Amino acid sequence: MATPIDPSSTAFLMAESRKAPMHVGGLQLFEPPEGAGPDYVGELYRQMHTVEEFEPIFLKHPHRSVGTAGQYVWVEDEQFDLDHHLRHSALPQPGRIRELLDLCSRLHGTRLAVERPLWEAHVIEGLADGRAALYTKLHHALTDGVSAMRLLQSVLSSDPDERDMLAPWALRKRRSKAVESANLAEVPIKALRTALGLSADAAGMPKALVTTLSRGLRNESATLALYAPKTILNQDITASRRFAAQDWPTERLRGVGKATGATINDVLLAMCGGALRRYLLELDALPDTSLVAMCPVGLNAKQAGSASTSGGNAVGSVMVRLGTDEADPGARLRTIHTSMREGKAALGTMTQNQILAMTAIGMAPAMLTPLLRLQGMVRPPFNVIISNVPGPRVPQYFNGARLAGMYPLSIPMPGMALNITTTSYAGMMGFGLTGCRRTLPHLQRLLIHLEDELAALELAAGVN
Repeated sequence: MATPIDPSSTAFLMAESRKAPMHVGGLQLFEPPEGAGPDYVGELYRQMHTVEEFEPIFLKHPHRSVGTAGQYVWVEDEQFDLDHHLRHSALPQPGRIRELLDLCSRLHGTRLAVERPLWEAHVIEGLADGRAALYTKLHHALTDGVSAMRLLQSVLSSDPDERDMLAPWALRKRRSKAVESANLAEVPIKALRTALGLSADAAGMPKALVTTLSRGLRNESATLALYAPKTILNQDITASRRFAAQDWPTERLRGVGKATGATINDVLLAMCGGALRRYLLELDALPDTSLVAMCPVGLNAKQAGSASTSGGNAVGSVMVRLGTDEADPGARLRTIHTSMREGKAALGTMTQNQILAMTAIGMAPAMLTPLLRLQGMVRPPFNVIISNVPGPRVPQYFNGARLAGMYPLSIPMPGMALNITTTSYAGMMGFGLTGCRRTLPHLQRLLIHLEDELAALELAAGVN
């Protein structure tokens, strides 16, 4: 039976192109359980392949025709072939993390076939240290990055002795509670849809719009940036991808935050800002004014229809000045802390509908610029997207195999060649950097710069 596809998912299907595949991904590393044999990864693949009933989300694909009046609908794949979606891969020697990230880069740059269900999973062996890897990708029309992570986490357990655990795509009798998306790419579509029925909020919209534009002109806006400089990050992109990943102890970030009065997220952004400054300096491409990052934030409802800044169920974006024009790491962290605090405070004065509408206004230039092919010719609305997704706080296992690390892969877009997404897991903060390989040379050097910047922040904060 055909099911209509919502406007947000349709937008991702229509926006997709060869140079901009619209899927999110994830890389998980597993340590084999004690006593595992040399064919452990092969056994893991065969176990994941032994599925008789599937969750519906893994069986449907988009379709449109004259019979659907040209509209996209979900239909079940009558020729579903698990071998197409679940694959067993091996790394070339010497089986370093470098070879693993190269493979993930190639896999992530390939579009999913719309005539099939929009997902793939690759069980990967050949790591020299004996670990197994799992790379997965799901189309953004099917699910957002946050929900995809929750879906994969739902098959894990904190019990290392639990066995007979099902693959993520296997049908479950007990369905986990749905997790609300916090992905900002959906916000403009939601805003346009919600704006049709603003009801009581309509009276406050003109004032909110005037306030947003006024703050934007003064370079103070929470949702609208008019001062982002032109950089090499904001050119047209190709289909080639480079994925770089590494994690750091969350306690190191927390230590800097405690010593300076900043949040862990502030410190994370300061690491990114400092790393981008170092990277652009190496390329002699650092602009005189600060780079601007678009950061998704969660907002809890204070009361029906309004929002606060303590984190939760409304979603907005804050345009954060990364302080890349400042050489001092401490000053950069203070700039970011102030920018984020003021941005959240501004959003806290708006209702949810106003937040969505204002965010849509802020996102509109990012959507129109590639459509009009103006990348590199006009100032971008922001320079980079930086997201932070919380993950499990305690170690997780899959049939006795310990999850040793998890790293998100996201979506570079025309005019936005780099996406940085992080996730916390069991005391570590995993960074996933997804960029256009041809637009941004030596992207993996950002990992070195992230470590150098964290060390510089610790020194500036007086943390041993």
